[in-house]
Amino acid sequence: MSKVLVVTGSSRGIGAAIALLGAKEGYGVAVNYRSDRDGAEALVRNIARQGGRAAAVCADVSTSAGAAKLFAEVDQTLGSVSVLVNNAGISGSRCAIDAIDEDRLQRIFETNVFSAFFCSREAVRRMSRTSGGEGGSIVNISSAAARHGGMPELAHYASTKAALDGMTIALAKELGPQGVRVNSLRPGVIVTEMHDEFGGAKLIESIAPTIPMQRPGTVDEVAEAVLWLASERSSYVHGAVIDITGGR
Repeated sequence: MSKVLVVTGSSRGIGAAIALLGAKEGYGVAVNYRSDRDGAEALVRNIARQGGRAAAVCADVSTSAGAAKLFAEVDQTLGSVSVLVNNAGISGSRCAIDAIDEDRLQRIFETNVFSAFFCSREAVRRMSRTSGGEGGSIVNISSAAARHGGMPELAHYASTKAALDGMTIALAKELGPQGVRVNSLRPGVIVTEMHDEFGGAKLIESIAPTIPMQRPGTVDEVAEAVLWLASERSSYVHGAVIDITGGR
């Protein structure tokens, strides 16, 4: 049976690209979604047309119960997880610090950080050698905003991504002896729907000249990096936080 790749928040954007490439590389893929059922099921059909194996799994991984539900369904439909990509995330929309409120912070940290902890817990319970597993790989999708702070009035977003980087380094120390590698990938300006609320193509066009490569990245370029980190091709890469930013 093929190895199993779980990608949270993968009905569109970077997550969908990771799922599609993972299927092409022979993984059975769990396409997780919270509300975009149409997008997730369309992706599963696309994978099937290309000869791959995938299942769409509805679960709110920002909750402990939701993460447990996701992995229980994956166990039944695809098998035990080999690779987890913690991709689920939201921007939280712009908000100045003097207007920030508890609800906004709660929602973004639950989605961007709590989900990664809950899903990593479930994955490790299946991957770790002490649990009878064969090891595995966890890839956290962070952001270059964790390093440079991102756009104005998005401190809440940058903070969640910095938390993911800290989690990556700490879990690498904890899980290395258990055969589980943990790494973080920090995309920069990537063409996705997430930029639409901030100006979309116009925003990207304005930022492009500040990027040494003079262009934004693509979701496929991010997916290639993720699948490399997931694979044995990066077998000694552990506890790394890697920029994929075009040099910015």
